[in-house]
Amino acid sequence: MKIILLEDVHGLGFKEDVVTVKNGYGRNYLIPNKKAILATDSALKVREENLKQRAHKLAKIKAEAEALAAQLNGLTLTIGTKASSTGKIFGSVSALQIADALEKQGIKVDKRSIVVKDPIKELGSFKITILPHKEVSAEITVEVVAE
Repeated sequence: MKIILLEDVHGLGFKEDVVTVKNGYGRNYLIPNKKAILATDSALKVREENLKQRAHKLAKIKAEAEALAAQLNGLTLTIGTKASSTGKIFGSVSALQIADALEKQGIKVDKRSIVVKDPIKELGSFKITILPHKEVSAEITVEVVAE
């Protein structure tokens, strides 16, 4: 089943992408939750017109995302948390905590654009990917230390 995404869906695609998914996933999850619409001929024409009208705006957004990625690349972020004597932390470090720590340094990043592959549940240094735009990515190092 071909669908047009109405918002970014992690692991599937970005807004306005035309993707192919299994029928059940599309009909039972994506379409009822307003994350996608069927890719009919008329919907594809509307999508193309919208993309033409937003081309200039998208170029500006991409340039801003590239500037943010240049600012983020190689950045080391230290997050303090409560930990046991064995190095395990209580809970985990989430994308929200990383976004808050970046905001304290004057960098505004949406928590949904921060990709934490495995939950951070121990002290140490971790590589985190940030996707400010679908074609731009940045990698930062997050050091988790005991308070």
